[in-house]
Parts: sequence; structure tokens; C-alpha cells
Amino acid sequence: MMNDIDDILAKNRLILFDGVCNLCNSSVDFVVKRDKKGIFKFASLQSEIGQKVLQKFDLPAQKYDSVLLIQNNQALQKSTAALEIARQINGAWFLLYIFMLVPPRVRNIVYDWIARNRYRWFGKKETCRLPTPEERGRFLG
Repeated sequence: MMNDIDDILAKNRLILFDGVCNLCNSSVDFVVKRDKKGIFKFASLQSEIGQKVLQKFDLPAQKYDSVLLIQNNQALQKSTAALEIARQINGAWFLLYIFMLVPPRVRNIVYDWIARNRYRWFGKKETCRLPTPEERGRFLG
């Protein structure tokens, strides 16, 4: 299966997200609407593919609280992943990329604070998000 993961990652820019987090699911909806070229694929961290990707990059499989962007065989995490995604979607969101000038340790203080409180502030689903029929080809696992 790990060879399958290598093939998937070689052909796609993959966003891994917390499938039960309402904020994370809203963020995925936001990206889907603005990714007019369909460059991103998606998988929940809880899915089989998500777990295999975490394993491949030696990241914790449980209690993982960051969005991940896998591209060019690299795993970008936290604010770096979010800003890179913003840079690549349609609209003026690429302007947020200027925050890459701020050191990651500083950026991630805010990111980690939101991540710690996301369930309390935005809620949590009982099950992972299911893609709509139109989105199905963009979701893996």
C-alpha cells in the first residue's frame, strides 16, 4: 500500500484535514470553491490514506491537529500549509502569503491557539465529511 501512497502523492497536491472538525470542513469547502483548476485533492486525517500519509512522513497518527499539504514530496504543516494553499487558490488570497515573512514559530502561536480551541468554538461532527457527488473525484479515501 505504501507504493500506492507514493503514486498518489507523486500525481497530486493533497490536503489532509480533520474530517470531524467543523472549522476544518468549512475550510475544505472554502478551498474547493476557489480551486477552479482542481489542483488539490483531499483526504481526512482519519481515513486509511490519511493514516498512511502520516506514517510515511513519520507524523503522529492520533491527535494530529494540523492541516497538512503534501506537494513535491514534502509535508507542509500548520500556518505554512495554510498560507501555501491560500497562495494557490483563486482570488486575492495569495496576498496572505506575505505572512510567510513572519517566522513559523511566531505564525504558529496563533495557528496552535485556534487548533486547540477549534472543537469548542466551531463544534465537531460524529463522522467524517462525505463529499458531494460533484466533489467525489477530488476526495481520496
